[in-house]
Amino acid sequence: MSQTIEAVLGVARAPFLLLPVTLVAAGAAAGVYDGGFSWLNTVLALVGLIALHAAVNTLNEVGDMRTGIDMHTERTPFSGGSGTLPAGRMTTGQAQAFGLAMSGVGLLIGLYFLARFGWVLVPILVLGAISVLAYTDVLARIGLGEIFAGLGLGLLPVMGTAIVQGGRLGPAGVAAGIPAFLMTFNLLLLNEFPDEAADSAGGRRNLVLVLGRPGAALVYALAAIATPLSILVAVALGALPPVAIAAVVPSILLVTPLRWALSHTAEPVPLPALGVNVTWNLATNSLLALALFLAAGLGWR
Repeated sequence: MSQTIEAVLGVARAPFLLLPVTLVAAGAAAGVYDGGFSWLNTVLALVGLIALHAAVNTLNEVGDMRTGIDMHTERTPFSGGSGTLPAGRMTTGQAQAFGLAMSGVGLLIGLYFLARFGWVLVPILVLGAISVLAYTDVLARIGLGEIFAGLGLGLLPVMGTAIVQGGRLGPAGVAAGIPAFLMTFNLLLLNEFPDEAADSAGGRRNLVLVLGRPGAALVYALAAIATPLSILVAVALGALPPVAIAAVVPSILLVTPLRWALSHTAEPVPLPALGVNVTWNLATNSLLALALFLAAGLGWR
């Protein structure tokens, strides 16, 4: 039993499932700031998003095993897959069944929200389904993987969670979703550099392969810089409260990855750069959520 649990947590990439927690927190806080909150819907949104994140991670590992990518990656704690399938701790059939089951959990929760809140959720649910089911076999092979990662595990869940708080999407829900999109886009993009050779041999067409290392690194730098700027602009426009400026602070962590992206792209991405890229993402979403909850509770506008 313990080995089965370990294998399931491996293909689901359990350490990365903290991301949905911060996204739902940001979306729920935006909903509160815009005037609505539901504990039940927040919990359901969290369960659904964790299930969908586990699904896309698992189906991605299945696809990478079938194309041979998983047999040639140089694994780091942040990239290259979990190694669960190459090690034989789970078959590809078992992993695919688990991934589809998790997709089903997310679908059921999505249908519940659709019945409850109506057509406002249709674009979010449709794009979310495409992000999960088509990522490995289609999107990652036509240069759209990073964009749909930013949508499916960034902008869409933040806005969707904000909507299910009270049935509408307010300015804070959109404003909190934009940095989430940029950070998840960058989270995937930077993690693709160590897998460049394996991804190329396996038929992928991500931005590292489409633009080359210098071009993709420049895109990473631009998205990284745009993230705190998007928060500052939202505060200036009144979509976010002034206290949300605190969410800009984690961007200080970007010194290491930006130094690499702007001057050392021929070298491997330093492991600390991959690590702070994850920390930056989680910390920014978390601080933005905290700022919005505080502003709503204390009446700060």
